[in-house]
Amino acid sequence: MKNSQQIMKILVVDDEKDIRDGCERILIRMECEVKKASRGEEALETMETWRPSIVFLDLKMPGIDGMEVLRRIHEKDQDILVIVITGYATVETAIEAMKKGAYDFVPKPFEPAQLRIVAGRAIEKLRLRQEALELELKRQRTLADLGKEQSRTRTIIEALPNGVVVTNTEGQVVLMNPAFIRHLGLPPDTQPGNFMKDYVSDEGVVNLAMEISQGKFTEPDQAPAVEFALSEDKYLMARGRPVLSEDGECLGAVVVMHDVTAMKMLDRLKSEFVAKVSHELRSPLATIREQLALVIQGVVDEASEQDQYLLSRAKDKTQSLIDLIGDLLDVSRIECGSVAQQPVPLQVEELLASIVDFMKAKAGAKKQSLDIILPPAPLPKMRMDPMALESVVGNLVANAINYTPDGGAITVEVGGDEKTIKVTVADTGFGIEEKHLASIFDKFYRVKNDKTRFITGTGLGLSIVKGILDSMGATISVDSEVGKGSRFTVLLPLEESCD
Repeated sequence: MKNSQQIMKILVVDDEKDIRDGCERILIRMECEVKKASRGEEALETMETWRPSIVFLDLKMPGIDGMEVLRRIHEKDQDILVIVITGYATVETAIEAMKKGAYDFVPKPFEPAQLRIVAGRAIEKLRLRQEALELELKRQRTLADLGKEQSRTRTIIEALPNGVVVTNTEGQVVLMNPAFIRHLGLPPDTQPGNFMKDYVSDEGVVNLAMEISQGKFTEPDQAPAVEFALSEDKYLMARGRPVLSEDGECLGAVVVMHDVTAMKMLDRLKSEFVAKVSHELRSPLATIREQLALVIQGVVDEASEQDQYLLSRAKDKTQSLIDLIGDLLDVSRIECGSVAQQPVPLQVEELLASIVDFMKAKAGAKKQSLDIILPPAPLPKMRMDPMALESVVGNLVANAINYTPDGGAITVEVGGDEKTIKVTVADTGFGIEEKHLASIFDKFYRVKNDKTRFITGTGLGLSIVKGILDSMGATISVDSEVGKGSRFTVLLPLEESCD
């Protein structure tokens, strides 16, 4: 039995030379380091400079007897295993030796196999003891390292300027940092242990933390951000992600809260500035456009073709500026949350039919067909702002007309089920490359190529559409194929339907 970590040291103490020598031969074959002593005094002297792990000890020796040697050995070192060699193999002798601290005994005369078995048991016990000690030391080191890591992590979390709160799978708060307490205006001595709703009054944040804690969002950045107001001059944004085990099991949620008050104030100032400047510019621009129209009408028979072209371009550019100002005002209203604020019971298909009728003249100027497909039975009425829906569908139809060549076709289709009303605007236009689809709803984003470069526009139409639909809780998607056309699909939720 070989120990790769250390060689076992064994001391054989017996007044019979044959026993000592026989034990030595057997134990050396077991790859042990062996020393011998013929008397108790000699054994104790040897142990002053050489520490054995196991001692084979004869109980009956001249001088100091084995029991006294056993006592002195254990006074010096309780970890040494003493195996008694006795020629008086009675139960009483064995019990007495065990009571004195002996580990085992072997009776004289013994066979080599008996000695190997007893020695093997003692060696295995020592090795197991050593392994247990090493495991305990490793565990203590691990606990110490874990304690240091926890301390380091806690220090980092507490020093973060953003509020951090951690919940378990039940939605109970298990950790919070000072910034969280400070942002929420909670008492300084606030402690974790309660549910999220006991710390945050906003229902959206509470629901976000609970949904993440219960494993609804399995991907790190899948959960939506929630913006909420603590007061008129204090705004926070909450972002969360799941806490996952090594097996991917959701253990809870970590929610980080950012103070976005400065950004909100800046955004408000920007919107107010845009609105003010737009109002100041729209009236003079409208006047200039009307005056240009009068000039063009008055010189139609006198001015040269080049002059008429320049005046016409000036009028078109002025109209483009007026359209841009109108779009900027729409964007400003969306960002201020002042769109879709006048809901009324509405028969959606009737409003859409009137929008299509109104825009047929624009489509007819390009020899395009503009049709509407209505459902066979009336749809449920919805409570919504008609101006908002008109802006959405009007923008989509206007885009379809602009980006469809002369002679093309635009179709508006209305349908629905028990949950949603579906409005689709399809065209046979130029189509949109796939690489542009993810960006077409961004502000000022326009797809420019050889076919669309001469089409005027602000790049805000689809951004306005998306903003209005988001404020209504509706969605929009697009499918497009270059050279064949595009298809925009709007889904309006029927949660607020009315008879």
